[in-house]
Amino acid sequence: MDGIPFLRVSQCNAQKLRKRLQSKGALDLSLCVMKDSDETVLLPISPSCVSHDLLLSLSCFFPQSPLLPYKNKGKPSGNKLEKILQELFQCHGERWSEELRADLPRSFQRHGDLVLLGDNSFNLPLWKKMGTLWSAVAKGLGAQRLAKISRISGDGFRSPMVTMLLGEHSWVNIYEFDVTKCMFSAGNITEKLRVAAFDCRGQTVVDLYAGIGYFTLPYLVHAGAHHVHACEWNPDAVEALKKNLVSNRVSDRCTVHQGDNRQLQLSDVADRVNLGLIPSSEDGWPVACRLLKKSTGGILHIHQNVTSPFSNTANFPATDDATTLRISGRTSDREIWQAWADDTANRIRCHLKDISGTTWITNIQHIEHVKSYAPHVNHVVLDLECRPA
Repeated sequence: MDGIPFLRVSQCNAQKLRKRLQSKGALDLSLCVMKDSDETVLLPISPSCVSHDLLLSLSCFFPQSPLLPYKNKGKPSGNKLEKILQELFQCHGERWSEELRADLPRSFQRHGDLVLLGDNSFNLPLWKKMGTLWSAVAKGLGAQRLAKISRISGDGFRSPMVTMLLGEHSWVNIYEFDVTKCMFSAGNITEKLRVAAFDCRGQTVVDLYAGIGYFTLPYLVHAGAHHVHACEWNPDAVEALKKNLVSNRVSDRCTVHQGDNRQLQLSDVADRVNLGLIPSSEDGWPVACRLLKKSTGGILHIHQNVTSPFSNTANFPATDDATTLRISGRTSDREIWQAWADDTANRIRCHLKDISGTTWITNIQHIEHVKSYAPHVNHVVLDLECRPA
């Protein structure tokens, strides 16, 4: 549940804004509304709604309500769910136990009226005896539909292995997609918001790994890009992408290229190229270099999972101050990211020279830390300016 977005609002606006968020399906009902020490109220936002037009419309009505990341230290509001399930077990003549309580979901994703459960819940055999289990769970979580994700398939499309538990269909709105066929990465919220804040007026953008439109839509809807070429090889994601372009009324400013982007018949068009693929977008680097405008160049936004070595605690003085070790570790991480960025800038410069036959200059504008992907592995984005010399 790390990185949950929320709106910080004054108490006088809280009730009105809460109702508005809930009516739009944007209020995360799995978390509690909280009062902060400065007499403001924190309203949790459903992650799938963050990059939608809704937040901009809310900011028009409530300009003093900033959207901020928030690390939730509590638990999902599971008291209602547990109470409903205890009653269900009682009706079936079964006893409630601590083992069952431990098998309840500790976190989940909410996509409108659909809740996507993780693989670490409802695994005990006893659950299967409850004939109306999923209806009870949906009631406890305030959902109409339920699904469960187990793992990501190895089909090359990163398709999720999802089973529908309750409901007639698996399409969700906001970002429209079929949860059983396409991934939605809630952890990239901060990067979507960063892209949305870019000024891309008059620019042509190529999104090499468009998916369902994670970054394509922020470029078009918020950053104001003149045109986006969206490349995606998963046919299910392409179907969702096209629906999202229509529902956000930006399909006239986007060309969808279905298939392997390494075979893309396009060059010399881009002011920006988004390479939003992890663990590495390296296969797309030559393509991205070919896409940049030959006369003026542009900016590459290169995503990568960068691995940092394990900290050598022998290098640190003996201390009980854990903060010192954390700060030192973070400094080490940033040094590793910088080294990766320097190497990438050099390699991109070589690609550009090989393609154009002329010298280019690359400049590291920014290194953005998106999230921790695994222990000692961080998802970062390099903003690399590339200009012909």
